Amino acid sequence: MTVLTIDYCGEEYRIDSPGDFSIGRDSDLSIDDNPYLHRRFLRVFDEHGMWWLANVGTLLTATVTDGTGGVQAWLAPGARLPIVFETMHVMFSAGPTTYDFTIHNADDLYSTSRILQESGGSTTILPVTLTTSQRQLIVALAESVLRQQVPGRGSVPTSADAAARLGWSLTTFNRKLDNVCDKLDKLGVAGLRGGAGKLATSRRARLVEYAVATHLVGAEDLALLEPGATET
Repeated sequence: MTVLTIDYCGEEYRIDSPGDFSIGRDSDLSIDDNPYLHRRFLRVFDEHGMWWLANVGTLLTATVTDGTGGVQAWLAPGARLPIVFETMHVMFSAGPTTYDFTIHNADDLYSTSRILQESGGSTTILPVTLTTSQRQLIVALAESVLRQQVPGRGSVPTSADAAARLGWSLTTFNRKLDNVCDKLDKLGVAGLRGGAGKLATSRRARLVEYAVATHLVGAEDLALLEPGATET
């Protein structure tokens, strides 16, 4: 078994086999004193000759991607995933705060590539196509996370604060947020809609997790928040 390394807020945590490493509010990696965060939320352990990441919480979910953002999974309570990539990024939200850390694995059992196309004011990360205003909306919500220099924590603004950041009315912001969530929901992105057709209350945080983890938006898109950026 290879050694795993977890990078969080510039600190590295080494996990040797046999290993059983917990992540949460009061764990081997204590993320934050956040009452919305489980005491033990995620667990890294080895079994059957492989490393695994498991969600041992009861309410929170995590977004997990490979290093390219081309492979993405939603880790629900009770679920687990094998750690098969050289680099895996993990993002999750607890209350208004979004956290992220990186798992480094000396073994790269699977490799992936990412296809990116840009044209005419829109960006396509197959199969998602975003207009400029849709990207502006996502970047406004993800700004705190995108400005991080190292993996750690960021905050997701309220709809009113994000609308004000863009100079939009709250009605316009909510309409565009509905459109973005509907588009991604139809493409199979989980967590953006609730039951019986009702929008999930945590959809802003989930949207940020998905967009940042899959490289749908990046730090280079922060320029869209500058005055004069085209809205389409």
